[in-house]
Amino acid sequence: MKKSLFLFILCIFTLSCEKQDPTEQLQHLSGYWEIDRVEFSEDSVKEYSMSPYVDYLHLEGKNGIRKKVQPHFDGTFTVTNNNEKVEARIENDSLRLYYKTPYSSWKETVLSAEENKLSLLTADGVIYYYNKYEPIDVTADEKEE
Repeated sequence: MKKSLFLFILCIFTLSCEKQDPTEQLQHLSGYWEIDRVEFSEDSVKEYSMSPYVDYLHLEGKNGIRKKVQPHFDGTFTVTNNNEKVEARIENDSLRLYYKTPYSSWKETVLSAEENKLSLLTADGVIYYYNKYEPIDVTADEKEE
């Protein structure tokens, strides 16, 4: 009986800890991402109710760019001049993003990438959580009148 219970619990644990396929994660990365929160440690989390900037990530294959953009109510964006070159690599069953600018280089590990959510782990152990950016529809009130 104890062996059966142990195997049952082990199966449940294994299924609940199943990792996403890194190639599947790769297909969800491109797009506009709005920061939701940053977890510095279990006891230290910074929530973002709204940020003036959105991260734009564009990959063609495994190479691309990431840059900050500022959305406007009319659906346009102000684009910053800074961008980071990005290379996506699958290493040790994980998707890693390697960034490079003229001044620095670093990597992040993709913990989760879905259609509407993204989480990235830095080398310092900080986790960034993003939601897919949804533009504010200012014409909704006009349509109701």
